[in-house]
Amino acid sequence: MFFDDDLLIYNKTGKALYEKVRKLPIVDYHCHLDQRKIAGDASFSDIGELWLAGDHYKWRAMRLSGVDEYYITGAASFHEKFLKYAEIVPNLIGNPLYYWTHLELSQIFGIDIPLNRDTAEKIYEAANEKLKNMSVQGMLNRFGVEFIGTTDDPVDDLADHKKYGNINVTPTFRPDKLFTFEEGYIRRLGEVAGLKIKTLDDLLSALEKRLDFFVTKGCRMADHGMDAFPESYATKDGAAKLFEKRGELSDSENEALRGFLLVWLQKEYAKRNITVQLHFAVTRNVNPASFALCGADSGFDVISETPSVKNVVGFLSQICDEERPNTVLYTLNDANLASMACISGAFRRVRMGAAWWFNDTVEGIRKNLRTIAEYSILGNNLGMLTDSRSFSSYCRFDFFRRILCDYVGNLVEKGEYDENAATMLVENICYYNAKRMVE
Repeated sequence: MFFDDDLLIYNKTGKALYEKVRKLPIVDYHCHLDQRKIAGDASFSDIGELWLAGDHYKWRAMRLSGVDEYYITGAASFHEKFLKYAEIVPNLIGNPLYYWTHLELSQIFGIDIPLNRDTAEKIYEAANEKLKNMSVQGMLNRFGVEFIGTTDDPVDDLADHKKYGNINVTPTFRPDKLFTFEEGYIRRLGEVAGLKIKTLDDLLSALEKRLDFFVTKGCRMADHGMDAFPESYATKDGAAKLFEKRGELSDSENEALRGFLLVWLQKEYAKRNITVQLHFAVTRNVNPASFALCGADSGFDVISETPSVKNVVGFLSQICDEERPNTVLYTLNDANLASMACISGAFRRVRMGAAWWFNDTVEGIRKNLRTIAEYSILGNNLGMLTDSRSFSSYCRFDFFRRILCDYVGNLVEKGEYDENAATMLVENICYYNAKRMVE
């Protein structure tokens, strides 16, 4: 049977555990959804817009299948783009997109047939009929989403971050643009903070003001995306001198200034009970011509080198345990995932995050769960997140819950884990651990 109720669950105990968690609410503590569409309760013209307006996972798969850019990010209609995507779906065996595509069809539209060239028009018409009576907030409520942490720059106004019925939409403080030390950005940061930034102390005051403002809007999370951790860290006096010569910094000076600010920010997060997520081992926009044509976040980012254990340890050791915020580590390169998981046991308030991005596959999630269980602690894991720009992507939580329940159920049936503890474990990982973090 195609995609039956027991999808990805291969043991009786796992199936019973899944029934305990399948309808738990969703805490999406890291995503890239547009809060303006939530505020406006936007609707969708068709399933093509819902799926293909901004989903770089699908865009990348279409490029891999030889689809012309005209049908990906080009001027083709969303109907045409949907048909082209439907044509390549049968190529996606084993790819998470194959699972997500059909879970979305089933859970959002009640469509339980495979998507391909022959079924595309029928599915397109049936899905669009359902979309006539569906909006963004309706879709979020359909999935049981109760918390959304969007990704926001310190200069953003946050006007649309608030509660919409049962859905709490909160900002996440992500200051990646700060580390360019570009003068226009520094000026804008000063303007929204209500001061002129001339010195390092001015910059720190502006960041404090913005952090406090984010907290008033419900901010519980911060986030940093980086290729790698710094190899050097300036003192405050050294950082003040480096900030004065911004625009003329060498690569090593820029890194030392960035190192100082990253450490300073961690301590400020801790003061405000903000959990920080550290995403690393990624190289952005590797195809210059395609980046120029399509822009950022269009599918041209790749897994970077194996993260340096020395540099991760060097960063965490800059902050004493008492001043460190709750910290979640995500490595895009999981070649030394065991080392990263081991690091989480050497510093208080550090834990491993979900299988991230390219690792968000059946085997990637299994590897993540197994490695964290063996080298760290699985019981305090925060579970799934979407990391997505698509409002239909919440089936990924179901995808994760199935794989988790299969993993735990298998250990129970082999006599290696207490059956009585299993329900609480999966419920905590699927919902309660993340809920406690954002409360």
